[in-house]
Amino acid sequence: MNALPASPRPHHRLRALCAALIAVLVVLVPALPATAAEGDDVTWTVRTASNNLGSERTNFTYTVDPGGAVSDALVVANHGAEPVDLKIYASDGFTSEDGQLSLLVAGEESHSVGAWIAPQNDTVTIAGGQTATIPFTVTIPENATPGDYAGGVVTSLAVPDASTGVNVDRRLGIRVNLRVGGELAPAVVVEDMSVSWNGGLNPFAGGDATMTYTLHNTGNASISAQPEGRVTGPFGMLGIDVAASDTIPELLPGESWTQTVTVPGVPPVLALFATANVTPLVVDASGSTSPIAEVTATAVGAAIPWTVLIVLALLAAAAYLLFRRRGRRRADDQKREDARIEEAVAQALEQERTKIAPARVE
Repeated sequence: MNALPASPRPHHRLRALCAALIAVLVVLVPALPATAAEGDDVTWTVRTASNNLGSERTNFTYTVDPGGAVSDALVVANHGAEPVDLKIYASDGFTSEDGQLSLLVAGEESHSVGAWIAPQNDTVTIAGGQTATIPFTVTIPENATPGDYAGGVVTSLAVPDASTGVNVDRRLGIRVNLRVGGELAPAVVVEDMSVSWNGGLNPFAGGDATMTYTLHNTGNASISAQPEGRVTGPFGMLGIDVAASDTIPELLPGESWTQTVTVPGVPPVLALFATANVTPLVVDASGSTSPIAEVTATAVGAAIPWTVLIVLALLAAAAYLLFRRRGRRRADDQKREDARIEEAVAQALEQERTKIAPARVE
């Protein structure tokens, strides 16, 4: 099973709280094997139906032109002894902060997959040990934009939580991958590229260079990526190749993902030049990928050995004060010497005047 938390986007949280409905478990499960999900209140499993669209499918995957439709079904099995009353609905998906596909919480408005899928029944009661098949139809509007969409078909059981006083929503669902027919225009841009350096007090130990950039899927196809990078000093010196530290998740059209890569042991070379080279990979309906043109971004950051500069500044200040003090001392010595000479000259002149002065007659 692939666990996908139904964490709402920030602007959805207030509305979800006002509804007093907390989604604490969302699991998008593969079709086989059908085993119970974790949680005391989850006694049922879900899988795709076997029909002309396939059997033992791990998810629902469709390619439908605008104005077209396709019918399919979800199979729900109750492994408990008591009946379960489940809600059945579809919801739009988005890539969560942990890189997994998540779904909008119950009650949030969907605009694509969640709005285009209509289950035959909104609710179903399944007796203990029994199985039910829930048909649904995927109908694509005439004006739908070509490209990739994702979401899920969800089964939900709301149970009261005495400790919190609200309902807890237990949900199981299966992912829906939908490609609306038409021209595909995959595109990715690298935004907000930056590089920084955080050298420590020891100027000879170097520091960590951190590259940060955001991948933005600006096209209409689902994209994953293979990023690489390089950090150099001035004039190409240093030269460290950087591999991605984290896997880039599949991004739906319009989504962004921020990538941060740390390069240890970078010496203080005054300036760092960082380059990110990203090869976008288009995900097709079968789940395989194919590369498109590489995109590149660059950034410049400082790698200044502040400890060395501070020491040099202190030494320069000390040298300046020393030379200034010596200069003042020389000036004071020169003033005293000049005063001594002036006094000696004055005394000599006075003595000469005394010698040549005429004797006074009585």
